[in-house]
Amino acid sequence: MRGVKGVTGAAAAVLLLAYMGPMPALADTIEAALVRAYQNNPQLNAQRAQVRVTDENVPQALSGYRPRVNVTASAGYQYTDTNSTAGGGRTNISRTEIHGTNPPRSVGATVAQTLFNGQQTANRTRAAESQVSGAREGLRVLEQTVLLQAATIYMDYLRDSAIVEVQRSNVRVLEQTLKQTRDRFNVGEVTRTDVAQSEAQLAAGRTQQLTAESNLTTTRSNFRRIIGNEPEALAPGSPVDRFLPATLPSAVDLGLVENPNVTASMFGIDVSYLQVKVAEGALLPTVTLQASVQQSYETTLTLFRSFGASATAQLTVPVYQGGAEYSLIRQSKETLAQQRLALEQVRDQTRANVVTAWGQLVASKAQVASAQAQVAASEIALNGVREEAKAGQRTTLDVLNAQQALVNARVALVTAQHDRVVASYAVLNAVGRLSPQVLNLPTTVYDPSVHYQQVRDSWAGVRTPDGR
Repeated sequence: MRGVKGVTGAAAAVLLLAYMGPMPALADTIEAALVRAYQNNPQLNAQRAQVRVTDENVPQALSGYRPRVNVTASAGYQYTDTNSTAGGGRTNISRTEIHGTNPPRSVGATVAQTLFNGQQTANRTRAAESQVSGAREGLRVLEQTVLLQAATIYMDYLRDSAIVEVQRSNVRVLEQTLKQTRDRFNVGEVTRTDVAQSEAQLAAGRTQQLTAESNLTTTRSNFRRIIGNEPEALAPGSPVDRFLPATLPSAVDLGLVENPNVTASMFGIDVSYLQVKVAEGALLPTVTLQASVQQSYETTLTLFRSFGASATAQLTVPVYQGGAEYSLIRQSKETLAQQRLALEQVRDQTRANVVTAWGQLVASKAQVASAQAQVAASEIALNGVREEAKAGQRTTLDVLNAQQALVNARVALVTAQHDRVVASYAVLNAVGRLSPQVLNLPTTVYDPSVHYQQVRDSWAGVRTPDGR
């Protein structure tokens, strides 16, 4: 029985090994799991693609600065039959008859350049750049979410596997207890009631074991979904307190500055402000310059070739366009006001999230110490009850209750150790610093600015930078 108890204690303390020495050489670590989730998570990769989609808004806006060139060509066949007269009086009349076929052909080019459009192009470009910045912050939000999910599911698997081992160990102890109780019943030391109590406790223990195994199966499936591989030989995880602010006020201040939800909302305000400016630009004059050349052949039976060129500057002053432009300005201003209010809401939510996560971290530290004391006391109590039961001072039910109390204490310890690690990652997420750079993960960090610089000043081409 002592050997079984030792196995259970080792399983319950599995998470604490992170504080006691180096990781096993062949064990999977939480850092490696975070790297795989960062590199391969499909949801995260889809969001990166969405940022690349948003990057294209900038060259689309910049196209307003560039000329538009059109080339036209035509060719055909026509038949002409005319009879005309010219001159005055009955004696001075000239008749001209033209009839026949000819193939008219022409080729031309037109270049149009906008010189001024009420700063709409400039404001659209700045708005597109703010959209790109906001999309990058949205990517940071999802990166943090995925890393937190990966850390959580990693610790979930450690917790659930430890609980399974605790419950299996408990079943082995209860099976041995039932055997001893039946032996004592056969010699008349205990009653049938003691045997029934042992059988009931063993059935309950097996139910708890099956429940724990079911929970572990679910966790294994979620581990595969989030991290991308089946969990094997997981090394214990450790908190990331070394990356956290020293105090709660500093954590709140850091969250209000670095949390990507806050910064994304700030870029949303910039976009809305620039949309107001774009809408106001519709009330200003537009100046365009257009140049064209055209070469024609045999447009008529009597004209073999003609060439024409022109350059025209056009000023358009909008006076009244039905009122839609004024409504759009008012609508854009209301959107801007809404974005400003949303920023305050995001800041309040971020502050609350930081305080909540910090409180859970502080509580989890105390819970680990309390659970360790509970396990130590429960082990002493169980040993004492067993010795007293041998002397006839305790009943079988007392022994079973003490055994269940020890199992509950060990489960509580495993859960507290799990919560301790997850809470530290949650605080890092709440302040906006849960990133590969801060965690020093051994991976290449995805840089969204690389694609942006590749496409920003692209004038032509349908291939993406990766060759598609």
